[in-house]
Amino acid sequence: MTLTPLVYWAQRHEEIYLRVELTDAQNIDVQVHENVLQFRAQGRGAKGQNEYEFNLEFLLPVKSEVSHKSTQRQVNVTVQKEKRGWWERLTVQERKPVFLAPDFDRWLDESDAEMEIREKEERRNRLRALRHQQEGFISLKTGFLFIYNLVQFLGFSWIFVNMTVRLFIFGKDSLYDTFHTISDVMFFCQILASVEVLNAAFGVVRTGVIPTVIQVVGRNFILFIIFGSLEEMHNQPVVFFVFYLWSAIEIFRYPFYMLGCLNTEWKTLTWLRYTVWIPLYPLGVLAEAVAVIQSIPIFDETKLFSIPLPKAIGTSINFSHVLHIYLVLMFLGLLINFRHLYKLRKRRFRTKKRKAN
Repeated sequence: MTLTPLVYWAQRHEEIYLRVELTDAQNIDVQVHENVLQFRAQGRGAKGQNEYEFNLEFLLPVKSEVSHKSTQRQVNVTVQKEKRGWWERLTVQERKPVFLAPDFDRWLDESDAEMEIREKEERRNRLRALRHQQEGFISLKTGFLFIYNLVQFLGFSWIFVNMTVRLFIFGKDSLYDTFHTISDVMFFCQILASVEVLNAAFGVVRTGVIPTVIQVVGRNFILFIIFGSLEEMHNQPVVFFVFYLWSAIEIFRYPFYMLGCLNTEWKTLTWLRYTVWIPLYPLGVLAEAVAVIQSIPIFDETKLFSIPLPKAIGTSINFSHVLHIYLVLMFLGLLINFRHLYKLRKRRFRTKKRKAN
């Protein structure tokens, strides 16, 4: 004798939902033929573990495509209506089958269903508007970062090329007038680099705030305090080495970021960006340390930036004492940033190896 499972139904304007009460259903066969849904499956129903089946002739035409999903407790069947609308009942016969009952977990009146549709449409519109806002913000952020990196790349490229050409043309003489020929552009680039601290602090770019602060503040201290405030340092060869090492690093870093804004990668540039800093960054810090050491006697002599103390003490603290402390902090910063950059390099190339495998 054919066994029939309990079936619960609900509808929306475009779909029919059926919930078949079969536990651990197997060998499920569901199809729609000539507007009749035919269901057959094995599972545990009201009459225990058996084969169950039923047929339903729908009130109005439905599409032949039918989808079903089996869970441990039931089988959920979804049938698409041929035309959008609300049915007064499910089957052709006015008297509903004894195994069929409303699914009150999903049951809605027509007005409630229309309200549900409006709510879904409003949610979709809100999500769409939010997505457009996010896309607009991302586009604005990407454009800002691209222009920033482009300007910095052009600035440091000009510095690097200018210094290289002058070195070939004037030889050693070019070492002594670097500040007078290059400083204006270097001042501009390093002041602009302060934006990187804000980008890291406000999450515009995903990078550590502390390493960024160490690099930007450290360079600006050397540029404005050590070189900018002491005319005696303007003609020192160490200015050439500091500027040259800074620009040699940046001419690879900024174009790498530019391509990142365009979701593009040039493997050679990626390798250079994560490799050239290994020798150049420590050399740059060493050159900065030499500049600080050379400036200490000048600050002692000129008393520039000295900190006056009360008259009862009758003396002042020379800025050179601050510079001695700064030398220690400089090498601590070197260790922090070197470790940070090494982690970035290791993570970058480890990820690429995984993708290759």
